[in-house]
Amino acid sequence: MGGGASETIWVGGDAFHVRIDGPADGPALMFCNSLSSDLSMWDDQVPELSTRFRIIRYDGRGHGKSVASPGPYTMDQLGRDAVGILDALGVARAHWCGVSLGGMVGMWMLTHARERIGRAVLANTAAYMGPASLWDGRIAAAREGGMEALVDATITRWFPADFRERAPQTMERMRAMILGTPPEGFQACCFAIRDMDQREDIQSISNPTLVIIGSRDPATTPADGELIHERVPGSQKLVLDAAHISNVEQAAAFTGALTRFLLEA
Repeated sequence: MGGGASETIWVGGDAFHVRIDGPADGPALMFCNSLSSDLSMWDDQVPELSTRFRIIRYDGRGHGKSVASPGPYTMDQLGRDAVGILDALGVARAHWCGVSLGGMVGMWMLTHARERIGRAVLANTAAYMGPASLWDGRIAAAREGGMEALVDATITRWFPADFRERAPQTMERMRAMILGTPPEGFQACCFAIRDMDQREDIQSISNPTLVIIGSRDPATTPADGELIHERVPGSQKLVLDAAHISNVEQAAAFTGALTRFLLEA
């Protein structure tokens, strides 16, 4: 399949919205989104990277235009979705880049389907993200008030005040993306994060891995990123002056680092 096309991919009877950009014969690079987002969160990365890579983006289960099946979900389920998409596309092996929830799915891939991944970037993420009460509270808020009850706090966690002030159009795009997330899908993914603990599993990762940390990230803190870096053998680390969604806030630095890391292969 060539570049610049969206399609529906079926995995076990469930429909996923997938977009592919870049040369059909380029090395595959799969992006995986954060909670409350869709594949458009990578729009800043695509123009440069699609000149070299076959970029595979997809709306995760419960998000965007993909299936919002009844929850709760598990990290195993979300990881198998990614494997199923690669299978359906006939992609044996792809590089991986995930932010937040996308990094958590990436850790599952690196420990349960490592042969499907080349090099991996785990950005603004955590191997464990307690306490459970935090997620129970967000689940309850979404159940009672929809994404409207969560959007302001989410934007505040995602981006620092100075960036929010100087990038109002970006903030409107992010706000619309969050509000477009099905509340049921958000809740189901919150269960997956709440019940996840990959702190021991990640010590078995053998793929080349880059851990990107936001120095001002209040959600997946620098300590969370440092733990991943310390436990993933041979991993590299990059600290960006950013909060939680570093690929948007520091788009040029993020894209440059990702390109350099992938081209080390």
